[in-house]
Amino acid sequence: MTAPIELYYWPTPNGHKISIMLEELGVPYEVKYVNIGRGEQFEPDFLKISPNNRMPAIVDPDGPGGAPISVFESGAILQYLGRKYGKFYPADERRRVEVDQWLFWQMGGLGPMAGQAHHFRQYAPEKIEYGINRYTNEVNRLYGVMNKRLADRDYLAGDYSIADMASIGWVRPYENQGQDLDDFPNLKRWFEAVLARPAVQRGIEVGKEERARQASLAEDKEAQKILFGQRAR
Repeated sequence: MTAPIELYYWPTPNGHKISIMLEELGVPYEVKYVNIGRGEQFEPDFLKISPNNRMPAIVDPDGPGGAPISVFESGAILQYLGRKYGKFYPADERRRVEVDQWLFWQMGGLGPMAGQAHHFRQYAPEKIEYGINRYTNEVNRLYGVMNKRLADRDYLAGDYSIADMASIGWVRPYENQGQDLDDFPNLKRWFEAVLARPAVQRGIEVGKEERARQASLAEDKEAQKILFGQRAR
């Protein structure tokens, strides 16, 4: 029997991408929690897997040629799993390009901009109006891009894919980003459809109790120092 995939994980929008994908695939996996609010992402053993000291990451004991492989960066993990299992990431090149475009759109746009909106709206020690407006407005623009894209299709790349899995976690906290889904009816329809999937629900639940054991990031000043004060070591 093949050993389970090891998922190095903390329950955040980026972590949810991979827990959702593994739940959708229905393959065995073992969660290795990396508590990013306690600095566990800097431990040497984890840095061997994820040199950017970020989760998620995976170790697949049954990698190419039967040898183990580690993969970091959530988009790369989604692509790897999609290729390996032949699901949610089409083999046809034209259809794959459609998925890749929206996956990279999320990686380079939606995720970072929503993350900055969260930071300036919730965590910054000073309320900087320019930063709040800059990132709130940019997330609004990106939501508009999604809303337009979804006007004539159910999912971002046509069929449900890793692009949707990558994006859903970053839309879930829309209120924290200063957004109203009623302003984006096509996006709201997509949002409700994706969240209704049982595998998505299970993926989001992974680690919920683990995270609930500690104070919220907005209240945890020590965790904020770790997460927001990083420099080259």
